[in-house]
Amino acid sequence: MKRRPLPAAAALTATAALLLAGCGSGTDSSKGNDKITGADQGKTNDTSSPSGSASGAAKRPKIALPSDVKNVFENWKTGDATKDALLGDVKERINATDAAIVAGNPGSEALKFYYKGEALSGAAEWIQGYVDDGKSITGTVRFYNPDLLMVDKDTAALAYCADESKAFDKDRKNDKAEKDPVTKDSYVAYNTRVQRTEQGVWQTTSLLSDRGNAKCTS
Repeated sequence: MKRRPLPAAAALTATAALLLAGCGSGTDSSKGNDKITGADQGKTNDTSSPSGSASGAAKRPKIALPSDVKNVFENWKTGDATKDALLGDVKERINATDAAIVAGNPGSEALKFYYKGEALSGAAEWIQGYVDDGKSITGTVRFYNPDLLMVDKDTAALAYCADESKAFDKDRKNDKAEKDPVTKDSYVAYNTRVQRTEQGVWQTTSLLSDRGNAKCTS
């Protein structure tokens, strides 16, 4: 399966140092980290179709996905309250993105809640591509190997993998899934920068993807 690539796709290893430098300086200009460490990972799986239970004072949007669209999160629990709140908001950002694709709505309020800056504009552009091509999505994506580095109390770098071998684009008119053969490009490495707002929401400010990256296919 090959979903539409994110517009920011690039080689992750070339930008590893830049994301950490950007986190330290508080700017939004840098993305990517292929060597993030520091997350204590649990052993639980979380299948998210409707909205999960991200913590914090802000009133989070309700996100509902259709029954044929599922996201499964493996080992996204650390036992640390701050890290788990961050991971919860990233999960909801992923769900919000899929919900916006299904709805054909690049201006989704949930996107604006969980994204910021260049990551928000990139997500809106990506979703608009689905709208322009008359496509939606179906199937299950498995998210695994979360690798979290807390830079300070309000800034973090998060890398993770996605297995899209059981997820497909589908035509909006005939509702048929486009089932391509599974290849290394069915596996995607993501590197993100995440910042906490005054209301306690962890927003994604930078997002980089790389299909077929060795860290997710080995």
